[in-house]
Amino acid sequence: MKFVTVIPARGGSKRFPRKNVYEFMGKPLIARSINYSLACCSVTDTYVSTDDDEIKAVSIQMGAEVIDRPDELAGDHTTSASVMQHAAQYLINNGIEFDYIVLLQATNPLRPKNLLNEAIKKIEETKVESLMTVNRSELKLGKIINNHYQPWNYHYGQRSQDLEPLYYENGLLYISSKELLLKGKIVDENMYPMVVDHIFGEVDIDTKEDMSYAEFIYNNYKNE
Repeated sequence: MKFVTVIPARGGSKRFPRKNVYEFMGKPLIARSINYSLACCSVTDTYVSTDDDEIKAVSIQMGAEVIDRPDELAGDHTTSASVMQHAAQYLINNGIEFDYIVLLQATNPLRPKNLLNEAIKKIEETKVESLMTVNRSELKLGKIINNHYQPWNYHYGQRSQDLEPLYYENGLLYISSKELLLKGKIVDENMYPMVVDHIFGEVDIDTKEDMSYAEFIYNNYKNE
């Protein structure tokens, strides 16, 4: 099986302008995901899908190749699935052989060191079409209906450790088959949920405050 990585990174961001090239731990944010992919011996090529000249230049400097994203796939409402479908078709049109694409989001700069190798190994073992990473949630969730709070996944007085296991999509990585991506999908109904028991799964950069939190987490958990 051949695996390549695609990192989507458009230039526009309203809440945090230029966040993909904003400095994080001494390098542009996107460099974290590029370096993470390049360090994995099971990944043959690393690409960045972008519409932005500065992101393109930084990506090439860091050792990635670039997929030029058309303007119609760079808007606020563009889905990741459509971007990845375009990337898959681009690779095919340019004669690049691959069986799966690893999707790394630039806004998730912290990942456990061996996570990608373990995820690829799981794909090879199970032969599933898709995989995504998740974290277990221990939050007590509820709904507000007619100004009244109603517990949803617990009852009052229940301990957090006794909650029914629930999981959330943490965005650290996705792996999708070529065939699935060409259908415009990243995951399917048989997707393998890879549980990540690490605080890195709680880090997602949308604001400058998130960047400060990510640096704090990195400095305190980088050796774990």
